[in-house]
Amino acid sequence: MKNKVALITGVTGQDGSYLAEFLIEKGYTVHGIVRRASTFNRQRIEGFFNRDKYLMGGDDNNFFLHYGDLTDSSSISKLLKKIQPDEVYNLGAQSHVAVSFDTPEYTTDTVALGTLRLLDAIHSNDLDCKFYQAGSSEMFGKIQENPQKETTPFYPRSPYGASKVYAHWIAVNYRESYDMFASNGILFNHESPRRGENFVTRKITLGACAIKLGLQSELLLGNLDAKRDWGYAKDYVEAMWLMLQADEPDDFIVATGETYSVRDFCKIVFNKLDLNFEEFVKVDKRYFRPTEVDILLGDASKAKAMLGWEPKVNIHTLADIMIEADLKLLQNEKK
Repeated sequence: MKNKVALITGVTGQDGSYLAEFLIEKGYTVHGIVRRASTFNRQRIEGFFNRDKYLMGGDDNNFFLHYGDLTDSSSISKLLKKIQPDEVYNLGAQSHVAVSFDTPEYTTDTVALGTLRLLDAIHSNDLDCKFYQAGSSEMFGKIQENPQKETTPFYPRSPYGASKVYAHWIAVNYRESYDMFASNGILFNHESPRRGENFVTRKITLGACAIKLGLQSELLLGNLDAKRDWGYAKDYVEAMWLMLQADEPDDFIVATGETYSVRDFCKIVFNKLDLNFEEFVKVDKRYFRPTEVDILLGDASKAKAMLGWEPKVNIHTLADIMIEADLKLLQNEKK
């Protein structure tokens, strides 16, 4: 029996790298789209990607990389036609919310129109494949109800959030217009040691570990009162896959159902390192957004009931995982 073939955008990111690993373990042949860059950004996939044979695939030929870009419809269309995937996972994005205020046009071009380019290329090439669109809790922004469910109205508070709302609805539109199997996963915040260093949870664990090791003296953060529903990214990629194994396409919230403030997460992390966060954490107004999102809290009841998915890692175990990895990283750099 032929292995299933998956195409992942954003494969070198946190979610893409975990998803690629997950699918390879399931027996898939995985193709990832990467952007051309002068620096070699492959750290997250080094465990299953042969650096010396880049763009040629791993030793067992179950993982391949291809140059392309969500802002370039010709590359997207050619790759889809060449690869003929069974499943497409659109995880690529300019995903930093604060940065989206500085680069709103690029964010929209990548996040919103990039999704449209993928969907239209699938439709134009008449491909029989399933499509997963990575949504975001940032679409809820100024929340209209608590907790947020699949039926909660969106009220985005950033160019990133607004772009994700467009991506969500264009996926629904192509699903209803062309009978495409297109599902939206509305993922609440999900973290890991592979999280980018300028995202708040990773900034906290990395900063706290650096302070513990005497490598820095303080940690500058923005809004400590902002509350988020934080899960473990490795748990969440399973939910993405489960959505595309369902009989019918649909939209699902993926969340833990618990919310903590940035201050709470600081306390958890610093306490685990026997440090008092109040001595080291300083508020810097430069890290506040023009429009803040005060609280996000997801209700994943539908995903639990219909997909059988549940989060396995709570915030305390997540902090342990991230601290252990960041201590090891910094100790190796210190040598």
